Amino acid sequence: MKILYFDCFSGISGDMTISSLVDAGGDPIHLESELKKLGMEDEYQLKWNKVVKNGITSTKFDVVLLNEEGHHHHHSHGHNEEGHHHHHDHGHNEEGHHHHHDHGHNEEEHHHHADDHGHHHSHEHHHAHDHRSYKDIVNLIKGAEFSEPVEETALKIFRKIGEAEGRIHGMPLEDVHFHEVGAVDSIIDIVGTAILLHQMEIDLVISAPVPVGSGKIRIDHGIYPVPAPATLEILRGVPIAASELRAELTTPTGAAIIAVLAEEFGNMPTLKVDAIGYGAGTKTFPEHPNVLRTIVGERY
Repeated sequence: MKILYFDCFSGISGDMTISSLVDAGGDPIHLESELKKLGMEDEYQLKWNKVVKNGITSTKFDVVLLNEEGHHHHHSHGHNEEGHHHHHDHGHNEEGHHHHHDHGHNEEEHHHHADDHGHHHSHEHHHAHDHRSYKDIVNLIKGAEFSEPVEETALKIFRKIGEAEGRIHGMPLEDVHFHEVGAVDSIIDIVGTAILLHQMEIDLVISAPVPVGSGKIRIDHGIYPVPAPATLEILRGVPIAASELRAELTTPTGAAIIAVLAEEFGNMPTLKVDAIGYGAGTKTFPEHPNVLRTIVGERY
């Protein structure tokens, strides 16, 4: 049985997940070709590079958003993820998602991811869709003709985020919207994770308890404690871990990936290690490597 263990000692975001899976042997060429089925290539470019986080060589994945004039909004997407969340509706992405997205980690950044990513401004650009509704995203994924397991996994993760947003904002799932920037990031991160997991033929996902960070972050609706409301709602039923780091370590997208995929939580299982991946987050901490470690192996 092929097991994947998320050793998320620094939290998890959508882009950290993609980076870590590719670093552990996922095929980025297969990923890019499958993502083209979404028909969104005019909205983003994927960017990969190796970075060193506190001495650990890691893979860093970014979704570079293109606006209508073809400018790059480099948002680093990380957040994206959050993006959605963020509110989707609101659009504010910026922070909103930011916040998370930042995914992680970086609260601040996040919040602006903007900054960080630049894309931030995203708002400026409104191409294709200023907002994507939950229904739009479901139809986009269903229309892409992915294999059934990839489609099912991606839809489950998006549903987890949409239901959490709907509960927090007191609206039905069908009325939840994702801001454009966050939506693009989230779609790439979530669908990409589903594509890689199935390409890697993972049978079981196990995760460490999830650290969410501490402190406060600014999101669309004001200043909130970490974890942001959407992240905490998504992690109902998932063991979360205390963390002294004053940052948002886990974004809504990362939280949804773990909540949907992990069937067990706890310490590293007994396994024969075949592959190890390190996926870098956007933020850098003085004495703590901001990476997601993924361990793939056979149950022993």
